Amino acid sequence: MSDKVQNLPASAVQFVEIDSERAGQRIDNFLLTRLKGAPRSLIYRILRRGEVRVNKGRIKPDYRLKAGDSVRIPPVRLGDKKPARPGERVLQQLQDAIIFENSRILVLNKPSGLAVHGGSGLNYGVIEGLRALRPTAPFLELVHRLDRDTSGCLLIAKKRSALRRLHEMLRENKMDKRYLALLKGPWSGKKRTVSVPLRKNVLSSGERIVQVDKTGKDAHSVITPVFSGETASLVEIKLETGRTHQARVHAASIGQPIAGDEKYGDEAFNRAMREQGLKRLFLHAKRLTFQLKDDEPAICVEAPLSHELKQLLKKLKLGNDK
Repeated sequence: MSDKVQNLPASAVQFVEIDSERAGQRIDNFLLTRLKGAPRSLIYRILRRGEVRVNKGRIKPDYRLKAGDSVRIPPVRLGDKKPARPGERVLQQLQDAIIFENSRILVLNKPSGLAVHGGSGLNYGVIEGLRALRPTAPFLELVHRLDRDTSGCLLIAKKRSALRRLHEMLRENKMDKRYLALLKGPWSGKKRTVSVPLRKNVLSSGERIVQVDKTGKDAHSVITPVFSGETASLVEIKLETGRTHQARVHAASIGQPIAGDEKYGDEAFNRAMREQGLKRLFLHAKRLTFQLKDDEPAICVEAPLSHELKQLLKKLKLGNDK
């Protein structure tokens, strides 16, 4: 099935009827796919102004479409400029980063420093790069996001049905997400559960910042030590909720921020780690475990640490190849 679109000139308002394949998708992601080349800032602006309507009513960017919804899309002038295409080096980097693939999904070991999508001054990200790498692929969509400076497992859906299933798992906290992080100072005791609510703010500069706040959303992280040292400790963090910057803010909230974290971290600790060769945030999405269908076995994918992070752990005597 395909969306039913009222036959109007390109310069006119469009009305799109959502079919079962599109049901469950966020309206902002739907518009990004529909309005090819539109910057994310434009999408949020037309949503905020109420120019986009669902069933004649205003909606927020996180509204999830339902089968039968009628979406009003205003005329949008995008100009003739083609979207930026990543260079061949980046495309090869993405190709080499694929660590698992089947007919429904693929998983990348995302490099640190590469955003998951374009916007906010970036011409492209992982998803634009993958679409350039595979121009004939009928469907490629991000299932979730990682911060630009975080490396590791990034899940991409190749079918709408897989995207719906995985989004459902994320909403119900049924996807097992494990990270490796280097924290400031020695770790005391065994594993610890950090349960403090988080509230997301956007500063006047447009920068996102997350704070511990009792009025925020519930957030739960389980931190388990892997190796403890005098100046730093390697830990595994299991995210039991999926809040923005959760691992970083929870680590900082217990006085042991993540190495290389310029936003929530410790300046002296970051400087000491730079002297040891760390040039990035030491946060790595180590493993994802999920189930595409109830009657199928779970899929577990692990992303190895980069050479840079392994070398740092070796210098700090925090184990080999962890």
